[in-house]
Amino acid sequence: MRELAPERRRRLIFRALPVTGVLALLALAAGMMVGSATPSGSERAAGDFAEAWERSDVPAMHSLLDDRSRTAYPLPRFRRAYRRGAVTATIIRVEAGEPGGEADGAVPVPVAVHTRVFGVIRGRLLVPIEDGRVVWAPRLVFPGLADGERLARRSLPPERAALLARDGEILAEGPADDRSSPLGGLAASIAGVMEPVDTVIERRGLYARGFPPGFPVGQNGLERAFDAELSGVPGGVLLAGARVVAASEPRRARPVRTTIDTDVQEAAVAALAGRLGGIAALDPRTGEIRALAGLAFSAPQPPGSTFKIVTATAALEARAVRPRSEFPYQTAAVIDGVELENNNGESCGGTFVDSFAHSCNSVFAPLGVKIGAERIVSAAVRYGWNTPPVVVGEAPSTLPKAADITSPLDVGSTAIGQGRVLATPLRLASVAQTISSGGVRVEPRLEAGRPPVKVRVTTRRVARTIERMMTAAVDYGTGTAAAVPGIKVAGKTGTAELEDTRGENAETDPEQQPDDGSNTDAWFTAYAPARRPRIVVAVMLVRAGAGGETAAPAARLVLGQVLGR
Repeated sequence: MRELAPERRRRLIFRALPVTGVLALLALAAGMMVGSATPSGSERAAGDFAEAWERSDVPAMHSLLDDRSRTAYPLPRFRRAYRRGAVTATIIRVEAGEPGGEADGAVPVPVAVHTRVFGVIRGRLLVPIEDGRVVWAPRLVFPGLADGERLARRSLPPERAALLARDGEILAEGPADDRSSPLGGLAASIAGVMEPVDTVIERRGLYARGFPPGFPVGQNGLERAFDAELSGVPGGVLLAGARVVAASEPRRARPVRTTIDTDVQEAAVAALAGRLGGIAALDPRTGEIRALAGLAFSAPQPPGSTFKIVTATAALEARAVRPRSEFPYQTAAVIDGVELENNNGESCGGTFVDSFAHSCNSVFAPLGVKIGAERIVSAAVRYGWNTPPVVVGEAPSTLPKAADITSPLDVGSTAIGQGRVLATPLRLASVAQTISSGGVRVEPRLEAGRPPVKVRVTTRRVARTIERMMTAAVDYGTGTAAAVPGIKVAGKTGTAELEDTRGENAETDPEQQPDDGSNTDAWFTAYAPARRPRIVVAVMLVRAGAGGETAAPAARLVLGQVLGR
């Protein structure tokens, strides 16, 4: 530029001035835009508060309050306020938008509140800000509340849906406080009862779903298992003080069709014959539950020798035994100086198949010690012990972890279904079902139409060996009372001792020994026909003596009903 003539230099400078001015104006405008897009301290504080509410982070919300608000509303009180608002409005989640300026010391934040009962409620949350902190008041628990207003709700529950058997027969119908069925007592044996919940936590949960706190719910049976599906969606009115914030109509649920077969259920109820106990029946191919009578899945008990199916699985997998392995004839096994007797002091042994058929504790307790707790527990877990229940209301079947089964006596007792092993008839029915399908467990289920969930438990070879042992138990062993003429039945008995009832002088006074069966639960689990099963059943009778004498005949009644015998 300096090398140019003065006049030329002047013209170039003046030509550049408009461009320079435009660039300066653009830079100024850009700076103003950036400045206007940057949120103020108040907007940031309101946005942070709303975002913390959006992610349900109540402590983070509380940390954003000013000192006076935190003193007036300590975290527990602050948390209760939001919990109360959430359950009243049946809030599922909150979505917060961008803060939109500041007016009169408050920053408006658009909020969409998603609820179970009233759909999506949209409004503005006016968040008071002072020196970058939230000046909190109870009206901030819900958008649009005025000072002094409190959320309230009038609930309107729908009529409860009908509960159906697999063929469409009505097991329960009518309003929640007046259920009935044309099947009468048969339906009552499986449907369950409706009553108000007992605890504060349960009432709070019910209210959060949109129902009145004292509304009846399913307490047991199918009513409990399908309570959520039968209840429908309540309607009602949401109030802010006297103002109506939102309203909705109740929506009744569709009828629920279960897997229950009323003919099998009737047979199970008849077989139970009013005795304390439980009976469960399954379809062996699908795992669908055909009947649940009494304590079929709600009161785990020691399963006794039915658990020998699990021990036999572990032993065969470890190749610690073969079907033709020979064992001495004995009346008891002595482990850690303690005698574990065979039922009624019977002397038994012979091949492994015979020892299973006659349910020899003298064989299975030492065998359990030989293979160890880890293998037994592993097999049990695969069969469904120590796993979450698959049916709502089902009590889990449990046994200790292997590390907690420490002494040889503990291991031997576990191997014969004593000690701390607990099971339900439903779990034992599932064990038999697993054997019937070649070692594949099909998870039991109550709702018709759901696809089966299958779990490989053991090999087909092991399952077929155990099936052979179970048919021997019914052919000539402890389960002959379950035999069905013309049909091959595979089963296993169990006689579970409940406690030691011997008195101080038991060793010198034989009359102290109980002889009425009141010290034992009777068990039996079976399926038929073997190789092409159509029904699985498990029976447990409380304080009813030996499994082969009382539980096996009860199982035969259910098997016979399905098989037409």
